[in-house]
Parts: sequence; C-alpha cells; structure tokens
Amino acid sequence: MKKLCAITPIEDEDIRITKPAKVAAGVPAVMSTLSHTLSAMNVRTCTKTLFSINQKDGFDCPGCAWPDPKERSSMGEYCENGAKAIAEEATSRRITPDFFKQHSVVELSNWSDYKLGKSGRLTVPMILKPGATHYEEISWEAAFAEIGEALNSLATPNDAIFYTSGRTSNEAAFLYQLFVRQYGTNNLPDCSNMCHESSGVALSETLGIGKGSVKLEDFYVADLIIILGQNPGTNHPRMLSALEIAKKAGAKVITINPLPETGLIKFKNPQHLSGWVGSGISITDLFLQVKINGDVPLIKAIMHLLWQAEEKNPGQVFDQAFIKNNTTGVEAFLEDLKNQDLELLAAQAGISLAEIKAATEMILQADKIITCWAMGLTQHKNGVHNIKEVVNLLLLKGSIGKPGAGTCPVRGHSNVQGDRTMGIWEKPPSSFLDSLQEACHFEPPRAHGHDTVAAIKAMAAEPGKVFFAMGGNFLSATPDTEYTAKALQNCKLTVQVSTKLNRSHLITGKAAIILPCLGRTEVDEQQQGRQFVSVENSMGIVHNSQGSLTPASPHLKSEPAIVAGLAMATLKDKTPTDWQKLIGNYDLIRDLIEQVIPGFDNYNQRVRNEGGFYLPNGPREGKFNTTTGKAKFSVNPVPHNPLQAGEFWMMTIRSHDQFNTTIYGLDDRYRGIFNGRRIILMNAEDMEMADLKEGDFVDLTSHFRGELRTAPKFKVIAYDIPRQCTATYFPEANVLIPVDSIADKSHTPTSKLVNISLEKHTLR
Repeated sequence: MKKLCAITPIEDEDIRITKPAKVAAGVPAVMSTLSHTLSAMNVRTCTKTLFSINQKDGFDCPGCAWPDPKERSSMGEYCENGAKAIAEEATSRRITPDFFKQHSVVELSNWSDYKLGKSGRLTVPMILKPGATHYEEISWEAAFAEIGEALNSLATPNDAIFYTSGRTSNEAAFLYQLFVRQYGTNNLPDCSNMCHESSGVALSETLGIGKGSVKLEDFYVADLIIILGQNPGTNHPRMLSALEIAKKAGAKVITINPLPETGLIKFKNPQHLSGWVGSGISITDLFLQVKINGDVPLIKAIMHLLWQAEEKNPGQVFDQAFIKNNTTGVEAFLEDLKNQDLELLAAQAGISLAEIKAATEMILQADKIITCWAMGLTQHKNGVHNIKEVVNLLLLKGSIGKPGAGTCPVRGHSNVQGDRTMGIWEKPPSSFLDSLQEACHFEPPRAHGHDTVAAIKAMAAEPGKVFFAMGGNFLSATPDTEYTAKALQNCKLTVQVSTKLNRSHLITGKAAIILPCLGRTEVDEQQQGRQFVSVENSMGIVHNSQGSLTPASPHLKSEPAIVAGLAMATLKDKTPTDWQKLIGNYDLIRDLIEQVIPGFDNYNQRVRNEGGFYLPNGPREGKFNTTTGKAKFSVNPVPHNPLQAGEFWMMTIRSHDQFNTTIYGLDDRYRGIFNGRRIILMNAEDMEMADLKEGDFVDLTSHFRGELRTAPKFKVIAYDIPRQCTATYFPEANVLIPVDSIADKSHTPTSKLVNISLEKHTLR
C-alpha cells in the first residue's frame, strides 16, 4: 500500500503568466486578505480574529516571527499572509472520521498540497493500523498508550526521533524537551536545522550569541539597511512597514538578491491613505543582482574597496577604536582582504565594478548599519561563511552594540527562536543540562542527538524506529523527498501533532497516528481555567498569546496537554515530574522554565506586562560571549561553483500564496505567475541557448557526486535572473535536493544551490 502513495503528485496546471507587479501591498493585498478570510470563515469570526492578531491582549500570528511595534494599529496589526495563515486555522471546514472513511490514504496522497490543506481542521485522533488502507478514529487514551508502547519497545531511546516545528509555544517546547530527555535521548531535530542554523553557528562563533542583535526601534534610526537573500514582501510583509518608517527618516537601503522582489522595490501601506490612492514609497536605493551564492565575493569586493579608502584616509573609514577594543583576528582578516583580486571578485559575484563602488560609497557614508538576511544566505554549503562575512563588514564599521546598527537574521516561523531557547536542540550545552537536572531532578542524556538530516539518514539506515513530529509537515519541508519518504516508511510508527491535513500524514511508517491540537486562535481551557502561552520573536522579545475562538472540535488538546499525556503514558512511574499539575496551570511550567533558563527571572510577572520583555543579548550591549571575550573577525574563502555545459544553479523559493509548506493558493501575484506551481524561472538568454521558449515544459535533473534525481514537467518562464541561475518553488523541487548536500558546520540542506540540468518534457 505504501508504495502506491504519491510522494509528489503532478496535476495538470493551466498556468497564466503576466508581468511582475511593480508595487507590493496596497488595495490588491486588502482584496486578497478579504478573499481568503471570508472564504474560510463567517464575517463575525473574520472580524474577531483579524482584530486580535498580534494585539497585546490577543494571539501571536502563527506565521513569521517579525516583532510587533510598541504601538499597535487599531486597524489591525497583521499582513496579507498573516491573514491567510489565520484563514487556514480558523476555517469553518472540518475533517471528521467520516472523511477518512470516504477517502483512502492512497487517494489522498494523489491530492495536491493545496487541496489537502483546504480540506479543513482535524477534529479527532486517528490511527492508520499496519496494512490498513484508511485511517480510523482512536481515543486519546488509546493513542497515548499505542505511542508509549512503541517507544518503550525500542532497543534504545536513541531509536526515536522527536521533531519540532517553529509554531510550538515556549511552554509546549519546554515540556516536550523535558519529556524527551527524561525518556533518554537528545534526538530533538527541528526546523531551525533547515533554515537559520547557519546563522546560529556563525553568530555564536563570531559574536557569542546565535541570535540577532537589533531591536525594531533600531530600524527607525539606522543610516543604512542592507538586505541580503530575503524577500520580505512575501515572507515577512510587516517588515515593509518598518522599512517605510526607516526610509521616511532618511535611511538608505541596499538590496542584494538574485531576483528583484516587488516588496523591496515599492510598497503601498494599506493602513495609510497613501496606500490606497498614492504611488507608494520606494524601498531600495541600490539593487545588486548577485549570482546565486555570489555573496561572499561581493562583500569581499566591497570590503576591499573600504580597505583601500582606509589606507588613503586612516581612521576615517574603519572604526579603529571599536576594532582595537572589541575584536580579535583583524590582522589575518586584512591580510586576506588586501590580497583579493577586485575584478575577479566582481566577476564571481556577477556585479559590475561600478555597482560595487556605488554600494561601497553608501557604506562609507553610513555610521549605523543594519544587515538583514534569510534563507538566501543560509542554505548553501558555505552558509556559515556567508554570515561570517556579513559580520566582518559590520565589525569594520563598528556597527554592533549601538542604536541603529547590528545583525538581523529574520526568522521564518513565529516561535522557532523560542523553541531553541527552550532547549529544542540536538546539541544542548552542558550548562543547560546541568540546570535541567537540578530543577527537574533527573539525569539528562549528555550525548548529542540527530539533527534533521542525520535523523532522516538514521531512519533510512535501520528499520523499526519511531518518528514523532510536534507540528510541521516533515516530509514536504525536508530535502530529498523520495529518500525521506522511504526513511519515514521504514519506521514502525510515525506520529504527527497537527491542526490540518498534510502530506506527512499520508507517507507514513508501518502504523501512523494523527493527534489534533488547538491552534493559536483558540481558547485553551485547562483544569485551573483559561490559559495563555508565550513565544519569542526574531528580536528576542518574549510575550504572551491567548486565543479567543471556540476550538474547532471539543476533542482537541493543547500541545502542552499532548506532551503531558504522552509523558505519562510512556514514562509512567519513572518520571519525577507531576505532568498533570503542570498542564492544569501553565504558570507552573513558566516557574520551571525560570529555574532552568537564564533571562527568565520573574517570568510569570514580566510576560503579563504589555509587550512582554527582552531576553539578555550581549552583542546588543557591546558584550561578546566568545572564547576570547571579543567579537571575532574571520577569514572566509570565496566559494567556487563551476558548472558543466548545459548545467544551471537552482534555488528554491516561496510563492506569494504560501508559508513554508502550507499552500494558501496557486498564485504568485508579485511575480506575475497564476494558477500553478510547477514552474522554473530562467534567464531569457539561457532559454535561447537551450532552445527553449516560454511555456515549454522541462524535466529537471539534479547532479551530486554522480547521483541523479529527477523532477518532471516544470513550465519554463522567462524571468529577470542572472545567467546560469534558475528558481523553482518548494516543496515541489525538494525532490532534487540531495540529502548529503549540506552546509559545513550547520548541516543545513543546500536548498539555494542545487546543480541541475534540464531537457524538454515529453509525454510518456
């Protein structure tokens, strides 16, 4: 039965192409918001939810992790894609046991991700028994017993994998890692492994903390904001409001990206009159259309020119006092920098010397610089080096630890940063485990566990493991889809904690269980009354979140309650923790967090303050918890990415109608692509060389160490992208990303640098 399931179903698509949009947001965003929300819920529910998102007495958007301003808009503190996320969660559609009686697993696996997501909210626990063709209802008690029995039958706790998505609250994440470590393993891979792990490694090694250093208010007083490998208009739309304020205050913006993105060209804020009738505000002052993975040579070229200027005017370009007092390694860094060939660097970056000189001049004039980045920098073999090179630039200018300056890795999921703070990490530091042992009265395992890629390989190598996912869509989010599918099918049990149906419910182990949970929008009623949870945003603010909608089903449990039920069924009398007491009142969970994790003093009091509280951040205060006690310059090699004739570099991207693996619709309005997703964006000259025209269908083949992976039938679209560079949507193209192609140190899959060839698709 499992072999018949479609891993990446291909549907006929009538894709329509228009010119890319010239301005982001505005009236079209308002109309899209209304269309998505009103098609999913009634007017009353729509109004109630939209005016509660990201408000101080409301719930945190389950979308991105962009921080909330101190003063919240009375018109609604949300963006178009945040509204789409709420429409998905607060939908009136329901999946009942009858749904699973009507549709077999094989049938559902042939549905598109879009159709699966639109089926509605899951309402009761379901089980797929070994050899069965359909899911059937199971009680919570029986589900926990099945999972506990499977876990306790393993030869070692390390045969279990416990994955976490970024949606999980601080309280649920802390309980989850507590249970997993009491069970006996550090196998706690999470979505960080696939996105900002490179940022965390690079920032920890150079600045002493794996988080960004800026506050939202820093944007309002910055001289220059450099945005690298990021598309805020689709992935973090509320960032555009911060950029609007910065621009009006006089800041300049440099954008570095292989694709021109509408949100960084011009923005019409629909909360202002000008967003309805005006022409919008221009965001980017200088666009550097870098080749895929050309960021290191570009930044080196800029810093080489800065060094030349410093040589001519000592002390006028570099912040020599900051460098002397707060950094180490500058001598080796400068020795490498001055030996670089400027013209070669420009060619490797794909940027003209004139443009590089223009960027350098803007940096010369700036005293307060913020650098922002996302997956365009992290998902490369040299992802850690990419981030370190960005840090080098800031250190030269002394743009760390002062208002209007610093690092800003923009997280893509609402509590992915908080999950790591809570201990969701396969490589926990000894200090964390020591505190956990003292506060929770057990000996936690010390050996490092599996990250995401290692977990996939472990499941593929040996049969009979148990895979448990706290949220997310593991199969669609991970690389090498067919390999990952076989790894999951090799398990004896796979378990998904979910709000909606997704592909990971259909490509399963020998048995599978779905545990439906409350969403952020819903009331969480426990033994001692209504509860709230807390989350941490991209800038280290911890704040509360409390839903107000009636749960989609009376049979749903909160994530903390699911963890507690699982712990009691698995650990039984071996646990020193009173799980039932903890979930009766989440204040008790927060009391425990306060004992274990630094920075959470008076947690219950401070999280109830309007806007929450900031966690400690050394670099923000000019302090660096590195091995030397100072910030570190680094020497990072220029990557060399040769291609054979007929080959291209491919990067995976999101459409405007998706968030991570959730497909809200089939349109990419800003790029002018409608009613389909199996597309490949190509340079027009490359198309001509390959004897292709727009609208042709091609099969894509990736090349890695002699291995070939193929994805059929992608429609070719001529687009403004550098030569030998292409772009496709994920998760459709994840099948092409080799499981062994990972970043050095961070082990992040190289989703932004895949070597492909293509040939015309023929009917088979």
